[in-house]
Amino acid sequence: MPENFLPESYLPVLIFLIIASGFAIGTLAVGWLLRPSRPYAKKLSPYESGNPPFSDARQPFPIRYYIIAMLFVIFDIEAVFLYPWAVVYNKIGLYALVEMMLFIIILFVGYVYALGKGALDWES
Repeated sequence: MPENFLPESYLPVLIFLIIASGFAIGTLAVGWLLRPSRPYAKKLSPYESGNPPFSDARQPFPIRYYIIAMLFVIFDIEAVFLYPWAVVYNKIGLYALVEMMLFIIILFVGYVYALGKGALDWES
């Protein structure tokens, strides 16, 4: 009877979320009530490691850092897809081998393209 379906197995999860949220809010509230609050000008001034700031904190970074980070994430995702495939390879057979080889070839073409464009040259 789908109209009478009640996901009873989700009730412990709901109780856990309520308790966890209550604990988090309660801990923050107790900390806010019990902490000492004595603000003064020196305490409220911005600082870097206890020293007065000597330059603007919003310095532009070269785009090369972001490109290398994106390439790292892409190839890290490749490893995430390769591991479960390798674990169940005996069950999924030749079709999965062909699919994974296509996946690796596409990523390799992307790697060669990035290498050719100089995206991985750190010094330039």
